[in-house]
Amino acid sequence: MAWSARALAAVTGLARGPVVAGSARGWAVVWPARVLVRSVLLMAAASAMIFLCTAALPGDAADVLAGGAAAPGELARLRAEQGLDRPVHVRYLDWLSGVLTGDPGVSLITGRPIGELIAERAGVTLTLAVAALVVSVPLTAALAWAAVRGPRWLRPAANASIVAGAALPQAVVAAALVAWLSAAWGLFPPVSMLPAGQPAWSRPGLLVLPVLTLALPTTAYGAALLRGAIADVLARPYVRDAELRGLPPAVIALRYVLPMIAAPATRLLAVTLGGLITGAAVAETLFGLAGLGELLVTAISTRDVPVVQSVALLAAGVVVAGLLAADASHRFSEVRLS
Repeated sequence: MAWSARALAAVTGLARGPVVAGSARGWAVVWPARVLVRSVLLMAAASAMIFLCTAALPGDAADVLAGGAAAPGELARLRAEQGLDRPVHVRYLDWLSGVLTGDPGVSLITGRPIGELIAERAGVTLTLAVAALVVSVPLTAALAWAAVRGPRWLRPAANASIVAGAALPQAVVAAALVAWLSAAWGLFPPVSMLPAGQPAWSRPGLLVLPVLTLALPTTAYGAALLRGAIADVLARPYVRDAELRGLPPAVIALRYVLPMIAAPATRLLAVTLGGLITGAAVAETLFGLAGLGELLVTAISTRDVPVVQSVALLAAGVVVAGLLAADASHRFSEVRLS
C-alpha cells in the first residue's frame, strides 16, 4: 500500500495548479472552494480505488474463518452474515456512508469495531512516522543540497547514494541495520517487542532500528525529488547575482532557495507522511511492533477488507490534508508577494 501515497502524489501533482489571478480578496473567495472540491474528489477517487483493489483480492474472510474445510452451504451462510454476498457497489456505498458518519464498521475476523483497532495502534505508527520524519527531513535537505551544490568530489557520491537508497527495499535496509547495529556491534535489540500497555516512546532504544529502516529510504526518495527543485532555483538570475555579489552559500540557501522550495517541500512532506503510515507495515512486521502497518498486513492476510480499507483511506487522507496545507501556504505567499 505504500505505492498509494506516491500514486496520489502523481495525481495531485507536486506542482501546483494555475495561479489565482486578482487580489487577495479574490484569492480568499475562489481558492478555498476550488481546493475543497478537489480534495473531496481526490478522497472519493481514493476510496473507490482502495475498495476495488481490496474487493479484487482472492478469497475472503469467510474462507479464513472456515479454515478451508467448510461445506459450500456453510460458506454461503458466513458470506451472507458478513454481507459479502451483496453486489460490489452496494457494499462500497454502505462502507462509504459508514466512514462519512464516523463508523467504518467492524472487523470481519474479530468482530471488534475498526475505530477501536485503529485507535489502539495509531500511537505506535504515529511515533514511528514522526521520528522517521525528524531524522529524514534534515538528511533529505543535506543530501539534496550536496547532490546539487556540494563540493565537486561529493556530488557523485551524493547522487549515487540517492539512487541506491531509493532503490533498496525496506527489508534489505532492515537486514543491513540488524546485521550492523545489532549483531555486529550489539547497540540495539534486533526485535522491538514493546511491553504490553507501554507507549512506544517509553522505550526509545527499541525504536532506533525501525525508525532508521523507515527514515533512510525516505531520505533517498525525498532527496531524489527535491534536488530538481533546488537545481531549478539555483539556476535563476537573482541567485546567480547573489553568488556574484559574494554572499555565503548559507545565506543564499536560507534567503533565496528555501522560500522558493517551501511549497514543493511541504507537498513532499505530506506524501512522505502518508507513505510512512502505510510503509510502516514492513518495519512493524519485521521488528514486532503492533502498529497500523502490522494491522494492515494481518488484515490483508486474513482478507479482513474493512480494516484494510480504513487504514489505507486514513493514509490517503493524511496525504490530501498535507497537500491542502502546502497549497494554502503557497497561495498565501503568492498573495503577499503580489
